[in-house]
Amino acid sequence: MKLQSSRRGDNLYIYLSGELDEHSVAALRETADRLIDENAGLSRAVFNLAGLRFMDSTGIGFLIGRYKRLKKYNMGMFVESPEAGTDKILTLSGLYSLMPKI
Repeated sequence: MKLQSSRRGDNLYIYLSGELDEHSVAALRETADRLIDENAGLSRAVFNLAGLRFMDSTGIGFLIGRYKRLKKYNMGMFVESPEAGTDKILTLSGLYSLMPKI
């Protein structure tokens, strides 16, 4: 699992690639939370999932946890470019009602 980030204007972009599962989420959680904390005050965070090859229920939990953390800072959360399998999981779980796909 790999996480990269960039800041463009008032947006924090977080790029995830690889497999988002129980084996990778612990280290990823720390990194993502640190990025969110360091960029508190921006208007939104965009999670780009184009490079995500696999995501299970642990990945859903990871996204919900980051949503809650962002909400504390009044930052919106959006999902960008999910691949077909990930898009199906996010649609069926109803997560797009919390974090819209752009």
